[in-house]
Parts: sequence; C-alpha cells; structure tokens
Amino acid sequence: MFDSANLLPELTGLISGLISILTAEVVRDLYHIAGHRWQPLQAWHTLHHKVYRPDLSVASVEMYRKAEWHNDVPEASVMVLVLAAIAFFAQAYSLGWWAGCIYSVGFLITSLGRANGYLLFTDITHKPGALDTLPANWLVNRTYHWRHHFDQGNAYYSGTFTLVDRILGTALSLKGKTIAVTGANGALGRSLLKELSKKGAKVIAISSSLPEADPEIETWTWQVGQESKWQVELAKVDILILNHGVNVLGDRSSAAILKSYEVNTFSTWRWLELFFSTITESKHKALKEVWINTSEAEVNPAFSPLYELSKRAIGDLVTLRQLDAPCVVRKLILGPFKSSLNPVGIMSANWVAWAIITLAQRDFRHIIVTINPFTYFFYPLKEITRSLYFRLFTKSDTKSENHAS
Repeated sequence: MFDSANLLPELTGLISGLISILTAEVVRDLYHIAGHRWQPLQAWHTLHHKVYRPDLSVASVEMYRKAEWHNDVPEASVMVLVLAAIAFFAQAYSLGWWAGCIYSVGFLITSLGRANGYLLFTDITHKPGALDTLPANWLVNRTYHWRHHFDQGNAYYSGTFTLVDRILGTALSLKGKTIAVTGANGALGRSLLKELSKKGAKVIAISSSLPEADPEIETWTWQVGQESKWQVELAKVDILILNHGVNVLGDRSSAAILKSYEVNTFSTWRWLELFFSTITESKHKALKEVWINTSEAEVNPAFSPLYELSKRAIGDLVTLRQLDAPCVVRKLILGPFKSSLNPVGIMSANWVAWAIITLAQRDFRHIIVTINPFTYFFYPLKEITRSLYFRLFTKSDTKSENHAS
C-alpha cells in the first residue's frame, strides 16, 4: 500500500541532499573567483595556472604537487568546513544536508592524494591531450575549462556545474575575440558591433553596402555568392555572426523566391560551411563559434511568406548541422525589431543586441529575444522534435564532421 507519510521525509532528504551538493560546488566556484580577485589567494592560484601547458600536460610533477598543496587542498578544505557548518545548523530539517559535506570530503581526499604524488590522473578537467569535444553547456568538461587557462582567466570559473558562470555572465568571454558580423550596415548589425566593442571584442563589419567606413572598424565589402573569396580572412575570426537577410514582403515572383532563398538560406549556409573549414586546430573547438539569426519566423508567422519559408529552411538546416558541428553554433530567434526589413518592429535594435550578448555570455545556445510569449514554448518544442527527427533518420558523415584534430 502506498504510504505518503514515509515518502515525504525521503523526498525532503533527497532534495536537501542535491541542494547541499550544488551548494558545495557554488562554494568551490566562489573560492576559485577569490583566487583570481583576492590578493592573499592570488599567488597560490597563479601557481596552479603555471603548472599546465596548452595541451594541459604538466610542466613538472613537483610544481603540480606544490600547486595541489597551495590551491586544491585549501579549496577542498573550505568546501568541507562550509558545508559541515551548513549541515550542522540544518540537520534538524534533514540529514540530507550532510551529503554536500561528504561530497566535499571526496574532493579533499583526492586533492591530498595528488599533493602526495598519488591519484595524479583523477582531475578529469585537466586531463592532458587534444581537445576532442566542444565546450559542454551545463556541466564543465575539459574544453570548457581549457578556456579558463588559455583563453580568458577572468571567466569560466565553474568547476563542475556552470551555474555560477551563467549567473555572472562569465560562461563566454568576448574580450579580445575577433568577431565578424554580416549585415553590418543594418540596424541590428550596427547595434551588435557597438555592443561587442563594449565587451572588448575586435569587430569586423561585413556588408554589401557600407556607405561610411569607420576607420576604427575593419570592413569587408561582400556580395552574395562571393563568400569563398573571404576564406583566408575568415581564418582569423573567432566568432562569426550571420545576421544578413532580405524581406521581399508580399512579392511572390520567381525573382523574389530566388532572392529570398539565395540571401536568407544559401548564402548563410555557404558562410557557415566556410567558417567550419577554418576549424583546423584542437583549440578551435574551444575558441570558435558561429551565431545565426534565423528569426522567430521559424515558428511564427511574419506576414511575409517568402521570408518565413527561407528562414525556416535555414533554421532546419542549422538544426541538422548542429548534430555534427565542429564548433559551438548558437541560433538567434528574434522577434520583430525596428529595422529597414521591418519598419513597424516593436523592439529596438539596441535592446535586442544587448539581450543577445547578455544571453550568449550565459552560454544560451538558443537565444530567444521576443515579446511574443508563445515563441518561448513553441520554438523549444519545435527544436527538440526536429533535432530528434534528424538524429533518427540521418547519419553523420565521419569524413567531414570534424575539421580539427
């Protein structure tokens, strides 16, 4: 017979145990941040960074053991002490709070083992070798953590779960990145260039019409169909934002059909594949990204049928390509903002650009910015079902899915 009276304490204990483990990870991440920003801990944490070469191999075992004593052991000790204090005061509510303390003791034991020359291969986020996966989204893997060591030390602080980085906006650093934006002469393109510059990025404007070149911004004047012309230059780009598009409104002529698909679908696809061809090194898996503005026309009417059709086509193609993409691909699902393509747009391009970058820095891979509440339900549902459909009825091309080695 089902006994709800006994189930409630067990469920409470399980929930409190999970929360205590998550709390332990938050304590670890806060200690890590202190190692970068609080002078008494900086020397100890700097030693930890000096241990590793770019392939995450250690410079010397002696230095590695010293770094464990000065960084990892104190970090784990703080986790144990804080979680023990929390569990002591919270045990009247549930013994599950001790789970975080026990979890932290496990880290302390392994760090002590490494400091004494044992268990040297238990630190999986620092395992040496080439990067063979993309940065994980919710859990920290080697590629995600590699960026903390060799991309931007003042970002990517999280140790196991990416929660703290997501809250702080340090799950993606744009500082020092070379970022190219197509459609750079449009309302959103100009706003993106401005916002990215504020974040310390070096921006490149790509457009078919740049009437007044900004001397501080590198510009590429490009025409649809000429994407391959920029392959050499594209190799220096860290993040490519595909933002160009055309809206023929009510025109349904054969010329309008061709133009809509050529600009919104096939040109975007050529840029995407061209960018993928520049991913030739292990570190590119960690550093390179492509963001694609597919629009909420993927799931909602835009009262412009050819715009909808061509945007839905590139949206589905990107969903398909994400399954084997050699770098992170972010989709931008944007509602109506005021621009030359949509003069009656409701949102401002500046606000949309700010929202895109804010969400990207929190590692959203599908960035929805709209005032339409239905999009937040229908787009994820559509994306999940389409992705599952593609997984079930397609297979990867193992010869071309990975450019980097």
